[in-house]
Amino acid sequence: MNLTLQTALEHKVLAMADDQLILGHRNAEWCGHAPILEEDVTFANIALDEIAHAISWYGLLAELRGETNDHFANRMIYQRPAADFRSSAFVELARGDWSFSMLRQYLFDVMETLLLDHLEKTDHKGLAHLATKMKVDEYYHHPHTAAWVTHLGKSAPENKERLQSALDLLWPHLDSLFDPLPDEAVIVKAGWMPPADQLRRDWLARVIPHLKESGLHIPTSDSISTKPSRQSRSVDFDALLTSLQAMARLFPAVW
Repeated sequence: MNLTLQTALEHKVLAMADDQLILGHRNAEWCGHAPILEEDVTFANIALDEIAHAISWYGLLAELRGETNDHFANRMIYQRPAADFRSSAFVELARGDWSFSMLRQYLFDVMETLLLDHLEKTDHKGLAHLATKMKVDEYYHHPHTAAWVTHLGKSAPENKERLQSALDLLWPHLDSLFDPLPDEAVIVKAGWMPPADQLRRDWLARVIPHLKESGLHIPTSDSISTKPSRQSRSVDFDALLTSLQAMARLFPAVW
């Protein structure tokens, strides 16, 4: 593997790992606070799955860098400053209400399912192996969150209003989720990643019919922001990272 291709792959793997870590941490904030007991357990498990996916991606990153995997994930999670993270603003946003968190997870699930479908077919053994492993979880996540979106959209008027408000808030941050990294073109050319615009089109083709069927209005394309960047953190990130790294900051020698 040439240096440019490896560096680009490392950057992409880091971004995917950070997305799943931060989304998992956001979802974990619902533990003990979900609207029903069964969902408290279920959504906590989804949060754990996302964090486990992140750890797997950090493990692949360690292999790409030729580092030992024993403590690499811990360092990436608990010892990095905010400026070194490459998560999207889409996953960094504060958890909001139940409609917001469930809709965000659904929208992310569709993107991740499409991405894993592509990665599973690549000739990069590390990517293909992790994609096959993670798809087992997504087969559960996606139907579960999709069913919640339908339920909230078709139930009481207040639930539908909350869900629509969540969609309106999330929609402008889609660019941060789909925009390619500066050096991503080389791994797309190698066939290891789908083109970002194609991934977005496939995602829209999946989510828009479901959102409309759930009684939601799709925000206009004019509301999609071009400002978010994985190189900068959202306004909600510092508080999130402080919470995530609280124990490690108190006891650095242990971590």
